[in-house]
Amino acid sequence: MLEEKYQKSILYILLFFAVIVASFIMKELSSVFLPIIISILLAIVFYPVITKLHTKLKFPWVLAALLIVFLLLCGIGSISSLLTNSLGTIFSEYPKYEIRLMNIFEKIANSFNLEFDQGKSLIQNLWGILQIRDFIQKAAVGLSSGIVTSVKSVLVLLLMLAFLLIELGAFSKKIHIAFEDVSRGAILNISRQIISDVTRYLSIKFFISLATGLLVYAGVAIIGLDFPIVWGFFAFIMNFIPTFGSIISTVITSLFALLQFYPEWGKIIYVVVLLISVNFVLGNIIEPRIEGRHLGLSPFAILISLSIWGWIWGFIGMILAVPMTVIIKIVCQNIPELKRIAIFLSNNPEETIKTK
Repeated sequence: MLEEKYQKSILYILLFFAVIVASFIMKELSSVFLPIIISILLAIVFYPVITKLHTKLKFPWVLAALLIVFLLLCGIGSISSLLTNSLGTIFSEYPKYEIRLMNIFEKIANSFNLEFDQGKSLIQNLWGILQIRDFIQKAAVGLSSGIVTSVKSVLVLLLMLAFLLIELGAFSKKIHIAFEDVSRGAILNISRQIISDVTRYLSIKFFISLATGLLVYAGVAIIGLDFPIVWGFFAFIMNFIPTFGSIISTVITSLFALLQFYPEWGKIIYVVVLLISVNFVLGNIIEPRIEGRHLGLSPFAILISLSIWGWIWGFIGMILAVPMTVIIKIVCQNIPELKRIAIFLSNNPEETIKTK
């Protein structure tokens, strides 16, 4: 008995160091791991859809997989086109916003006794006070290189997704051939649970985020806030990050409303109240009722996962934090030696203990 406890202690110590090493490797090789992880998560989400197309509508598996990838590519292309046009409009209308920024910045400068020269542009005044020329130059270079990198990453991701979805057609058969009866049952059980939980979470999160984006778009368009598509899409994307995403979206959109409508405080307050109301109702009332306790993740575990995955993969890591933690929890609760980890990640320890 003592020897068994000693072996478990060594196992947990080795596991701890293995996780640390793996985290550093995933951070350093993020350009390699991110497309793979995202393609796997997308494959998990689309697997039930392809299965239904194959079984009920008699679509060939390969054709169904390619159809999903094609529709995804069309969706990404359409969204990219809308955002590109909107960003182009933002840059073309910058002089209008610079005048408003100058008025606000002049009042701030006068309040805090900062140097301000009305004969200079806003950027020149900011450069004189904050010395941000180097920062802006680096940001511009980073943005241009980031766009090129993003296009390459999307193409690689879609290519991986296409092959992975095609491979999933023979997944069960490969498991039956590769593993013995005991291992086979455990692996199939873990796979089904991962597909069920991750698909449920991402599906609910997608539709709640979509509803958030559409409501924000409609609400700010009614009041006349410029670039409503941008703010609706921003709310949609940020809503995938639990808690912090909606806060960041609300703050940034409200600041732009302040920039555009100042000193019309009624419209500014309307935008702030709209964003807070939409995020509160959808994120704190409707989503928990639909989601229920199905994921069973502790709120503290979600907070820690946001920090860890955000450190590893940045903004994308924060979006992937919850589904990645769900997968880790499912794997741990199906392995006796790792069940304690699943208990600490769980919001319902009794249910985790009952899992076989």
